[in-house]
Amino acid sequence: MLCTNSYPKDYVEEGRARADAQVAAYQQLAAVARKNTARGEAALNAAIESFDAVFYNNMVLTLETYFTHRSRTIEGKDGNPLNEVRLLCNSMTRNDSIFTLSASHATWNATLKSDKTIKYRPEESVLAYKPGDEIKLSESDFVRLAAAYFATIEGKFM
Repeated sequence: MLCTNSYPKDYVEEGRARADAQVAAYQQLAAVARKNTARGEAALNAAIESFDAVFYNNMVLTLETYFTHRSRTIEGKDGNPLNEVRLLCNSMTRNDSIFTLSASHATWNATLKSDKTIKYRPEESVLAYKPGDEIKLSESDFVRLAAAYFATIEGKFM
């Protein structure tokens, strides 16, 4: 497939709206479940909290899917939010949700070589994951990452 060098404004807005709608639907579900839980119902609250990371990690995969074929030349290699999402997705799908800068399919360990093409610096990234960290996004993590991701898409591809 050829790479995409630009996206129509309505396509980007539709992607953002779909991501926002999915987050809102999950928030509504969790709120109703918590409201209808009797006091002391710790098991349900624990289940909701453990599902948060599963849901929001998968939402990162969804973000990447909207713009999978974007031009890597236009995306750049400076550690921007597009690079961060790419690294997160590679780590989730290829490295059991352990953050790595490597494209390796092996479980992360100190001997893996970093991907030198992306100049990722945790302290300058949105979520500040470091190699070896377990990827477990919260709602606020995802919201921040999605905002930065869509802003970068708009700035580079529109």
